[in-house]
Amino acid sequence: MFKSILDETLEAWADARQGVIDELENLPADRFAARPVPGMRSVAEMAVHILEVAQMMAGELCREDTDFRRHPWPELIRHHAGELLDLTDREELLAALRTTLREGVDRFREAGEVHMLQTIERFDGERGTRLAWLNHGIAQEMYHRGQLAVYARLLGEVPALTKRIEAAG
Repeated sequence: MFKSILDETLEAWADARQGVIDELENLPADRFAARPVPGMRSVAEMAVHILEVAQMMAGELCREDTDFRRHPWPELIRHHAGELLDLTDREELLAALRTTLREGVDRFREAGEVHMLQTIERFDGERGTRLAWLNHGIAQEMYHRGQLAVYARLLGEVPALTKRIEAAG
């Protein structure tokens, strides 16, 4: 049983992130530079993108003065994600995905549920709660988890979730 809606939301984030990690762990290290088709992000670039958006999300949503327009998008990402943007190594990326989740959950818990229920101005100029934007970030990670499963298929691998379902069946 969850103590709060924030706890329930953070559990959903942990589940989404673990799914991303599972899909990445499923791919051999030599596939992290692979682009399933020209013009797509490589596996490593996809992992970095997940990290950068999550860092920006936690960084801005936990502030008293949340402002997704405080800097142009690339500067906002660099401000929150910093050195994570340069990662390419499979093990470093997996470690960063685990660490940033733990740190992000701690930041959201420290900010508290009341803070997360306050309204902010979204990227589109409309108003919404920080919690709704956190759910948007979770959906973004699930979207990219699905992309990673497609990447696995395009690279000749069976996705991690498919393996889990087949093993349970």
